[in-house]
Amino acid sequence: MLFDIWFALPVAATLLGLLALAPLGEQVIHRGVVFIDLAVAQAAAAAALWATSWVPLAGWWFTQIIALSGALLSTGFIAWLAKRWPLRREALIGILYVWGASSALLGSRQDSQSGERMAQLLAADILWVGWPQVATMAACTLLAWLAAPKLAQDRVFYPVFAIVVSLAVPVLGLYLVFASLIAPAVWRSAGYSRTIAWGGSCLACTLGLAASWLLDAPSGACLAFALSAYGIASVLWIPRQSPV
Repeated sequence: MLFDIWFALPVAATLLGLLALAPLGEQVIHRGVVFIDLAVAQAAAAAALWATSWVPLAGWWFTQIIALSGALLSTGFIAWLAKRWPLRREALIGILYVWGASSALLGSRQDSQSGERMAQLLAADILWVGWPQVATMAACTLLAWLAAPKLAQDRVFYPVFAIVVSLAVPVLGLYLVFASLIAPAVWRSAGYSRTIAWGGSCLACTLGLAASWLLDAPSGACLAFALSAYGIASVLWIPRQSPV
């Protein structure tokens, strides 16, 4: 019984994260800003790493506020880039991602434990999440779904995206967050229903988590691998004309 409850926590955190990110991913594909997740997550990570290097005993709330501030600044800049240079926005967002990644690496040099934090931000160990992480993902899901009817508006999409991504990356890792955004969205863009896009993604995540446990392999990598494989599989089916 204890094992069942323990294993339910990573499953819940993963699926809640997917349900929070999937509707945002549809907007990412529609807007043509696929690299936004990488850029925003790296900006949040860089801000958090520099904050912990300057304030070694910083608490979770302080670090999260700094990370969220970095994410909000990044999304604001991206929103401006998308309007000012729409034809070059993906290239500019890619450059912003490299800038954030470089800043994060420079920040990690200031603290002996930052390298470990950096690895956790890329591929988190989902198997060991607890109730606080599950609650965080539940809050992200609630926010994303409440905002869903107005996500087409820039003033709603960009702040919500920054909040959800900055909270999801420490729990799920950057790789899984990106896969959770894009894999369901590519199925939707091919014309399939949310039942197939989201339901299949949930199944892929569950299989990836089970494989991680059975093979004693890194959970973040297994989940991202399984979900990415499902996203790639969308090209093997004949696209439909419109989602059902």
